Amino acid sequence: MNCEFCGKEESLPFVCNYCGGVFCGDHRLPEAHMCKGDLSQKRTVVAPPTTTFTWSQPSYSSPAQPRTATVFSGIEVRDIILAWMALGVAFTISMTAHGIATISFGDLSQVFIISLVTVGSGFVLHELSHKFTAQRYGFWAEFRVWPLGLLLALVTSFIGFIFAAPGATYISGANISVEENGKISLAGPLTNIGVAVAFLPLFLFSPDISGFWGFLGSEGVYINIFLALFNLLPIPPLDGSKVFAWNKLRWAAVFMPLAFVFVFLVYPF
Repeated sequence: MNCEFCGKEESLPFVCNYCGGVFCGDHRLPEAHMCKGDLSQKRTVVAPPTTTFTWSQPSYSSPAQPRTATVFSGIEVRDIILAWMALGVAFTISMTAHGIATISFGDLSQVFIISLVTVGSGFVLHELSHKFTAQRYGFWAEFRVWPLGLLLALVTSFIGFIFAAPGATYISGANISVEENGKISLAGPLTNIGVAVAFLPLFLFSPDISGFWGFLGSEGVYINIFLALFNLLPIPPLDGSKVFAWNKLRWAAVFMPLAFVFVFLVYPF
């Protein structure tokens, strides 16, 4: 789909809620495309455009969904599953290649199951929290996989630091305020912190930390704290850059304690 202002091809275009036009990221704001709508009126919710975004086929077109509807398209479900599986494989490689999962723990299938459970709960809930928060503000939001990100996750798993960004939740709609964008972005890392807390009892009270349940708890805490910390880095396009742009004090209030917990309490284990 082409931007109505500059003609640039845009796979995930933005819709102006004042004039209803479709624009690229550079011209999504009213002042950037010389909006002819009535900017004095309250922002109205405009249905998102169809998208031509794809990673596996020449073109993809999906009927527009109301922004207030909490629904999942077939391609979104597929992309979430692919990203989930890729991260499960990446964390399995990382744990086995660097001696985190030892022979006393069990076979590779158990390591993979634990990776899926811990990464699945962390990654999927992280992205869904972005989606649901954006929908509460009246925007269309869907997850899309990033093929290069999938490859980077697998490649970096061999060196010990996983580039855990296999995709992102895309939001369609213009006039998203800095505060709205910051809160939508912060929802993901906060969810990871909550999931880590849910795994904590398994880690603390398991009689055998190298057994299945003990290892499940320790990796559930480690992976979710890692995902929260990684995504809060103030580097575009990570969540932290948007939270930092919205409110630096709130970013620091979450990032700094989280970094301390990871470096001194979680990573050593």
